[in-house]
Order: sequence, then C-alpha cells, then structure tokens
Amino acid sequence: DLYRAKAYRVDPVPGATDQYFAYIAYELDLFEEGSLSNLTASIIGNVFGFKAVNALRLEDMRMPVAYLKTYQGPATGVIVERERLDKFGRPLLGATVKPKLGLSGKNYGRVVYEGLKGGLDFLKDDENINSQPFMRWRERFLFGME
Repeated sequence: DLYRAKAYRVDPVPGATDQYFAYIAYELDLFEEGSLSNLTASIIGNVFGFKAVNALRLEDMRMPVAYLKTYQGPATGVIVERERLDKFGRPLLGATVKPKLGLSGKNYGRVVYEGLKGGLDFLKDDENINSQPFMRWRERFLFGME
C-alpha cells in the first residue's frame, strides 16, 4: 500500500455534474532519480489506463524541487538520434517491450532482436520499468545490444 497512488482530495467541477478534480500523489521512490520521462510516462500511462474512468484530462503535474534538481537534461536531440539510426524523411517507428515484468535479461534481448528484425527503429521499456533490483537496466541493455 505504500506505493499505491493516493487521492488526497476530490472537488466537484464548478457548474458541472458528474465531473471532478482529483488530486493524486505518488511516492517518489517509484521513480528513477533524474528521469522526468520515467516519472511523467508512469503517471500519465497509469492514470489514463484507469479503466473505471470514462473520460479524463490531466490539468497539472507538480514535482518536488529536490526531484527536479536531479534532472540533467537530455543527452541529445532528435537530429542526433536520426543520425545514429541513419533514418531520415519518415517518422521513427518504435514499440514497447511486453510483457513489462517477468522477462530475463536474455529473453528481453530476444524481444529486442525480433522487433528490430521485424522493422522497428527502436524498442523501449514500459513506462513503469526503470532499474529495479529484480530487473536492472544494465542487464537489459547488455542483452538488448547483443
């Protein structure tokens, strides 16, 4: 229960029926330091994946200053990535590795191989995956590069 999202406030939308503002908090331990993309993708992916809600709009996200200070900025931009991949004049095609949990490093590498062989430009981890003790990033990276 420590890591479950917590709705700490729910207010009705003025002038609307059956519409509410929900204020939701997450434990920062769920997110990799310095990875704003992990944090935002996790929150957005999980919130918008909540099937009990018919319609949803994210209006605001607030992050503690201490967490924001761990972010060092992007290493490169899209131009550098296109040069690395030698892919120009079309959208880059990617996919998310599934299942998100339970693959060994070796099986993760197999999924990456099959995806690239099938025509993808890149594969990415599910938004909830970073470098947890049971699934370290480096192991996934090394098998993926193999």
